[in-house]
Amino acid sequence: MTQIESPAPQPAGRPPFRADHVGSLLRPPEVLRARDDFAAGRIGAGELRGIEDAAIREVVRMQQEVGLRSATDGEFRRESWHMDFIYQLGGIRKVQDDTIRVAFHNDQKTLVWAPPSAHVVAPLALEHTIFGEAFAFLAGTVSASTGKAVTAKLTIPSPSMVHYRGGRSAIDASVYPDLDRFWTDLAAAYAEEVRRLYDLGCRYLQLDDTSLAYLNDPVQRQHVSEIGGDPEHQHEHYIANINRALSGRPADLAVTTHMCRGNNQSMWAAEGGYDFVAEALFNELDVDGFFCEWDDERSGGFEPLRFVPKGKRVVLVDGDQLCLSPQCGFSSTKEGNDLTQDQQWAKLALIVETAQEVWDSP
Repeated sequence: MTQIESPAPQPAGRPPFRADHVGSLLRPPEVLRARDDFAAGRIGAGELRGIEDAAIREVVRMQQEVGLRSATDGEFRRESWHMDFIYQLGGIRKVQDDTIRVAFHNDQKTLVWAPPSAHVVAPLALEHTIFGEAFAFLAGTVSASTGKAVTAKLTIPSPSMVHYRGGRSAIDASVYPDLDRFWTDLAAAYAEEVRRLYDLGCRYLQLDDTSLAYLNDPVQRQHVSEIGGDPEHQHEHYIANINRALSGRPADLAVTTHMCRGNNQSMWAAEGGYDFVAEALFNELDVDGFFCEWDDERSGGFEPLRFVPKGKRVVLVDGDQLCLSPQCGFSSTKEGNDLTQDQQWAKLALIVETAQEVWDSP
């Protein structure tokens, strides 16, 4: 497999930071209540936004207070980490598709469900800047804070996530008789989104991509085969098209990718090390850093890190290229993981303290 030329070491102060986090944070009770009240028609959109705004101001303050150098809005305005974005792409229709089910489990429980999926029913296009208003509010909140400077970070799903769950079966053949045009249009929509976010001031963008971790699992590769995909090479197609979407990004826009094996209320969906995708992932994906998951035996060993080129940062790799973060977001869906607010902030504080001790900088 062809390797890209090893990039130069990252300049000091460029994301990803030594102490960082994936993005989602536990929703405060008042936000959850407000979203329920809005769905039931008890409050309007303006009142909901005001409650979200107040909660985001507070969570930015707390990220700053704990010592992090990046701040997100906790994804407080979303139901889930990815579908709120995908449904806003032109050409996408939200469909309740009971034929494809997702199984999450841990040692205590199992959840099998058929969440709504995204079907491509018209040519893909970017009709507006997705999460543009949300990012502008976050950036304004960060810049207005009076403590230690932090960088506003936006998380969006990777282009791969538009394709992974349904594959060919979720793409109308009369719209895209073959997938080459689908990928061209999707990459163009993402490239325009990246350009618009940069114009809004975004300098730290994260592409969340569970597919690149899922494809290490033979069970998931079997799923890909069943829906008409190419389980042996799909990760390479994904990497190539992510690179197309990022091909015109400005040099001062830092981009990372986060790859976990599923996260829903502290349950997971896939297992296995990164061995199957590692060579292409680390050498060919044109990002500045990788948020990987090594937190237990189902995550595999560190052997795939032998493919990491100099100049890239990974959670975890050798000391000069190492960053620390939790293995996933704390609240990939609105329900959140099985921990308290205090535990969440204690985990983030420990990451900052460790980075300070090891590198004398978070």
